Amino acid sequence: MKISREKRHQRIRKKVKGTQERPRLSIYRSLNNIYAQLIDDENDKTLLTCSSLQKDLKGQAKSGNKKASALVGELIAKKAKEKGIEKIVFDRGGYLYHGCVKAVAEAARKAGLVF
Repeated sequence: MKISREKRHQRIRKKVKGTQERPRLSIYRSLNNIYAQLIDDENDKTLLTCSSLQKDLKGQAKSGNKKASALVGELIAKKAKEKGIEKIVFDRGGYLYHGCVKAVAEAARKAGLVF
């Protein structure tokens, strides 16, 4: 399973590149938590990071479910807006666009990010 996800992720990464103006929103999902990063691939820098482990989100939802994923999406969108980032490209990390990954994307869109 992990090998096939990594192969899918490599195929996606060939096409999806983040820039300073339009960074890449990368998703990683573990069994218990979800992580999101905004990455500038041109300068090889992580601009923002957010996860279900953050103190802001502790106690609001169980770490690995869709509600927690939606909170992560809202939080990363809020932080991006504060830094002046409005447009992004979405990298689902080789995961299916379903469940927690979809919840992060939809919450980020609802909070104002364009992708």
